[in-house]
Parts: sequence; structure tokens; C-alpha cells
Amino acid sequence: MCNAMSTHPAASSQIAQLVQAVQQSSKYAAITPVLIEQIAAQELAKGRSHKEALKATKNKLHQIAGVYLTRRPDYDAWLAQLEQAWPHAHARQQACRALMANHASTKERLPILDDFYNTLFRDLPPIHSLQDLACGLNPLTLPWMMQSGALATECTYWALDIYADLALFLQSFFDLAPINGRATATDILHEPPTIQTDVALLFKAAPCLEQVDKQAGQRLLEQVHARVLFVSFPVHSLSGRQRGMVQNYTAHFHEMVHNLSWRVEQFEFDTELVFRIWKST
Repeated sequence: MCNAMSTHPAASSQIAQLVQAVQQSSKYAAITPVLIEQIAAQELAKGRSHKEALKATKNKLHQIAGVYLTRRPDYDAWLAQLEQAWPHAHARQQACRALMANHASTKERLPILDDFYNTLFRDLPPIHSLQDLACGLNPLTLPWMMQSGALATECTYWALDIYADLALFLQSFFDLAPINGRATATDILHEPPTIQTDVALLFKAAPCLEQVDKQAGQRLLEQVHARVLFVSFPVHSLSGRQRGMVQNYTAHFHEMVHNLSWRVEQFEFDTELVFRIWKST
């Protein structure tokens, strides 16, 4: 676990006031306080006033999380949709697709879902445990994971994200599925997971984390305890522009792993660039 940033007592008081002010906004109220504290401390350390630091902290939270939500989630209504659709396989997938369209990251994954896990999980031994880091709505792709045939019957699925209300929704989803799922609100940047799993997913999260800490992506790759780790990157911006992103992210990824003796495979889909890392065999 990363060491918390040391602060002078006066600075700690300023940080607490700033965190409280950020949480008064409904847009950020459900974000785990650990992340807000770290970003607030960074902004105050730049000599900003309370007002300036508040604005900068909210902007950073928007860049790394809020920008991906197309609208305010209505988790109760979403769960009701899933409960109604779940008994029927086709309706189940349709409901999951409709909900995933509310998050920019999973919305981009919708066109490739039918091939995505069949390709990525091919040649893997049965997956008994999986951790989905900075997961967003990706756990709703569970029907496609199951369809791939790679998940063991008793597979345990850990879902980690910075939003507490999202974690509660995902826990209800796991109970409905049903799967042995555990969803928690966690800031993996400052509280990296310590669980050991067969597979870990880090889908399109590294660029977001690196907006807070430039070394976050590389550090997290090394810290995650999984036999196989999938790391992905977007192939175009949220506005739809490509701008050489595949080449840039490929180069960036290889910079992160060039000193590590891992076997790496690359998969390029229409909307996502994925690397499969064999951390142990």
C-alpha cells in the first residue's frame, strides 16, 4: 500500500475542509475520500487558495472519472431493468448493453463484445478468480465472459472502483447474476489491491491514473498480483479522434514493461488496444 502524503497539521486541516467542500457536490460525493484527499493535497501544495484548489480538484476528478459518465446514474432503476431481463439470456444481454452505454468506456466496448472475451481468454486455463480494477460498468460484460467458457463455475469476481454507489450497484448485480462477486469502493492508485487472482483486468484506466501520478500505470502493473494481466488503452479520444493513439499507447506500454521479464501479447480491436501479460506461468 502506498504511503499517504505527509502533511503539516495546518495543511491537514485545509485538506479536510477541501474534501468536505468537494463532497458537497452530488457529482463527487460518492467518490472514495482517499482519492479526493490525495488530489486536494497536490493542489494545495502548489500554493493555491482554497477556492482555486477546490476548482482544480473538481476538474481533476472530472478528467479521471466524471467525464466518462454520460448522465447521472439511476442505480435503482438500472437494477430493476436487470432483474426483469435476467431470466432470459437475450434480454439479459440487451439490458446490459443498454446500461453500459451510459459509461463512455464500456460504450466503446459494445461493438466488439461478441469477439472480445472469446479472443482475450482463448488459451487460458479455467479462471477461478478475477479482479477488475477501476472497473466502471465493465462487470456488466459478465454474460460475455461466461459465454466465452473461460470462467470456472465457482469463479470469484472482485470489482474495484472509486464510486461507492457504483460498488453497491455492482454488488446487487453480482447477487442477481449469480456469481461470487465482491464490489468495493477503492482508490487503487493509493490503495493498490493485495488480493491474488488468476486474472486481472485494467481496462483503459492507466491513462486516467497517470493524470494524477505519471508513474501510476507502471507501478500498478508491478503491484497487481495476478497470473495473467490484461491492460488496455483507447484507440481514439472521447471526441472520436485517433491522432496516432495506437502507436503512442503501444510505445508507452512497452516503456512501462521494458525492464520486466513478462511474456506479452497484443490484440488490436476496432475500439480498443489490449495487451495480455503473462506475469507467471
